[in-house]
Amino acid sequence: MENTNNREMKMTRTVKAPIDLVWKVWTEPEYIVQWWGPNDHTTTIHEMDFTEGGEWKLTLHNQANGQDFVNRSVFKEIIPLKKIVFEHFNPHFIATILFEDKGDETWIEWSSLFDTEEMIATVINVFNAKEGQAQNFERLEHYLEQLKNGTHES
Repeated sequence: MENTNNREMKMTRTVKAPIDLVWKVWTEPEYIVQWWGPNDHTTTIHEMDFTEGGEWKLTLHNQANGQDFVNRSVFKEIIPLKKIVFEHFNPHFIATILFEDKGDETWIEWSSLFDTEEMIATVINVFNAKEGQAQNFERLEHYLEQLKNGTHES
């Protein structure tokens, strides 16, 4: 098997929420829009057909500088409560998110596999992707906490 570590960005977290809630906030547009993206960004979801072959179109809005980042992905594999794979275009990568039920907690592994070492280097260096992904996880954890405490309307 090919070693892809040089073109893969991977992060894992154990979040303090049961898997059914974690799955819901990853797969339903009205929830994912609340936490998706790095800090200082909001998200508009134009389409999220959460089926294999379905399209996911969104725009990330950078609140600091007013820039918009249009995103398009296609869902490739969905195994309920276990795995989501989507192909993202421009830049091209395959994202794989794995979920593991840990009772009151859920373990998540989120990896993005890029076509070349140069592409991942550009995404990390120009767009600060590693920090952005870490912030995305933090926003997810904060949102899950709000949902569990009943302090967020959704």
